[in-house]
Amino acid sequence: MLLNDFVREGVAALESLYPEREARNIVLILCEDMAGVRSYTHIVEPRYELSDSQADVLSAALERLVKGEPVQYVTGKADFYGLRFNVNRNVLIPRPETELLCREAVKEASRIQRRRIPYGKKAEPVRMLDLCTGSGCIAWTVALNVPGCLVTGVDISSGALSVAVNQDFSARLKESGAVRPEFVEADVLVENQDFDWKPFDMVLSNPPYIMESEKALMRVNVLDYEPASALFVPDDDPLLFYRAVAGWSRRYMLPEGVGMTEVNESLAQQTAEVFRTAGYGHTVIVKDFNDRNRFVVYRK
Repeated sequence: MLLNDFVREGVAALESLYPEREARNIVLILCEDMAGVRSYTHIVEPRYELSDSQADVLSAALERLVKGEPVQYVTGKADFYGLRFNVNRNVLIPRPETELLCREAVKEASRIQRRRIPYGKKAEPVRMLDLCTGSGCIAWTVALNVPGCLVTGVDISSGALSVAVNQDFSARLKESGAVRPEFVEADVLVENQDFDWKPFDMVLSNPPYIMESEKALMRVNVLDYEPASALFVPDDDPLLFYRAVAGWSRRYMLPEGVGMTEVNESLAQQTAEVFRTAGYGHTVIVKDFNDRNRFVVYRK
């Protein structure tokens, strides 16, 4: 089978689920990850012939895609902030919007680290707490981009924590001198838990925030495959995780610390008010590249 034919047939098979451009990108990702070809091979080598084993693997993978399964679960990989994460159905697929939160977190952690340079060997390391860590994409991104930062990720799901713990960045850790994050199983909604932690400089979170009533607006590839417990909150109490995050912040974050949390764009104002009520008077809403309310930054 020609690679060119597979790409054409694959795009046609997915067009009932995705716009043509997105369908093409998905098929090309599949070919790169599962057949070892480049995204442009079918163009520069129009007579490129797939081996029987390549064709079998791609055909089986395409069957999964046609049923609505996200390509990241099919390949087991997701790109995020220049890193490649392992993912499966125990964790959400990292979104580009969350990269904005990581970018601000890396900047803030780097500023804190620079301010402590004059203390030399006595300087305290930057400490960051990631609540609802999932795949660990936030925890690992900050740890790898701010070498020396001590990161702790918390999640209730043992399946998600297994994914986070087993992310393979050993080469990056060795090269950069970064510290591997620690991951802890705990229910974020249970606030009065005692952990032997030093206070954190930062608290980050991307908790469940999509209301049950918003399911009708979502694609089948999200609804049928990504973990509902990491996505949805009840309509009658959509801010319950933010109250919990505020509680964890009061308990474990330094008075001069800063928190950042991703939000439901339609509830951004109400979410910001949760943190103001919790004593974080300097709370602002930050928009994403589509001018949508994306996360809240809070400090005293």
